[in-house]
Amino acid sequence: MSDLVFYIATIWLVVLFCICVVMVARAKSGLVRVLSLDTMTLVLVALLVVYSSTTHTSFYLDAALVLALLSFISVLAAARYHGERRLF
Repeated sequence: MSDLVFYIATIWLVVLFCICVVMVARAKSGLVRVLSLDTMTLVLVALLVVYSSTTHTSFYLDAALVLALLSFISVLAAARYHGERRLF
């Protein structure tokens, strides 16, 4: 049963990842691209967490945590740059 749930979750996350890639490619404004890239990163983090729970290794959780932190900092920097035209 858990294998079935893993496969369904993986397929669903891959579909969401592909939709995010299409959104990044078709976006007209920079903010929509930033939002799509952030969503794509969150889907990738979810894929890493699902894979880590399946293989029972913590290395993928570490990578997911670092990726989530980098994504958070980059979105903050992009929003600040868009709002005030300066980074920090």
